[in-house]
Amino acid sequence: MPSETLKLAVIIGSVREGRFGPVVANWFTERAERHGRFTVDLIDLADTPLPLELPPLPPALQPDMARPAEMADLTRRIEAADAIVVVTPEYNRSFPASLKAAIDWHYTEWEAKAIGFVGYSGGSGGLLAVEQLRQVFGELHAHTVRDYVSFPRYYELFGPDGALKDPEGPERAAKALLDQLLWWGSVLHDARRDRPRVTAG
Repeated sequence: MPSETLKLAVIIGSVREGRFGPVVANWFTERAERHGRFTVDLIDLADTPLPLELPPLPPALQPDMARPAEMADLTRRIEAADAIVVVTPEYNRSFPASLKAAIDWHYTEWEAKAIGFVGYSGGSGGLLAVEQLRQVFGELHAHTVRDYVSFPRYYELFGPDGALKDPEGPERAAKALLDQLLWWGSVLHDARRDRPRVTAG
């Protein structure tokens, strides 16, 4: 495993008014920075317009497709990442449309990257959204790691200051997730140099 740090992008998937995502993402970003082996880039999808109308050719067939100018920074940051953590709520047993739009506007930027998840919701802790995202990222030739962080009834777990009331379990889960991302991210970082380019079937 290389000794240098890996570039980790943490993506806030919700753009909903009053969302809780930034609280969860800030908590996880602090853990990733304390881990000591990641350079962390916190990406908020609310900062980027994400049109639902996609171009005629998908990015799998045209990787250099024309995108809205406002999306250039998002594309660059996803491309630069060695590993990615998606922070997602659960809406109607799935993940937000904003997140799906961000995913679908890209393709090669996700390839051979390690992907992890932090979920939050009322009952399941976002796990239904996470399981669907695993299928989506598998189609994009990304590797989703096994471990995750989940916050069921998140509104009872965090205090007004954004700190967890009982941090021991989530801290342990975050450490396991980050360790897996470090290993897979390092392996895939080296492998991407020699990989064949994947095209849609």
